[in-house]
Amino acid sequence: MYKIRIILDTKEDVIRTIVVNNNSSLEELHQTISTSFGFNGQEMASFYRTNDDWNQGEEIPLFDMSEVGVGISMATCFLNETLPAENDKLIYVYDFMNLWSFYVEAIEISNEAVEGAPKIILTVGEIPEKAPTKEFTSEDPEKEELDDDFGFEDDFDFNNY
Repeated sequence: MYKIRIILDTKEDVIRTIVVNNNSSLEELHQTISTSFGFNGQEMASFYRTNDDWNQGEEIPLFDMSEVGVGISMATCFLNETLPAENDKLIYVYDFMNLWSFYVEAIEISNEAVEGAPKIILTVGEIPEKAPTKEFTSEDPEKEELDDDFGFEDDFDFNNY
């Protein structure tokens, strides 16, 4: 049994805690999360591996996106492999047109089977009508300070080419 806390990335607290079975795939987790937040689960979504500081890493897409062979997808990734220890984390993004973003953390793992899983065991807050707007910024201050010419400060005379 996995007890997983999901927090919507918004100003107000919007939290769900769910219980799922150990052998669940990330595809099943995706369906459970989307349903627990009132979505129909029909939009594109991805999980992203992350570290303890929530820095986004490798993408695990809903569908296999590889051009040749078999690639990584939610159907081929399972909780016991992806979140092997308590406090392991993922970032979940639902609906790439609106970018609903969630923090996902395994808060308890046991070999105990839970009847009726997956199920919601805690609900805090209401999901807003619109996805919170995202601000994309660089951690490199030099990249933030682009001049009016989009950072091109070279003295090239393009008429010579």
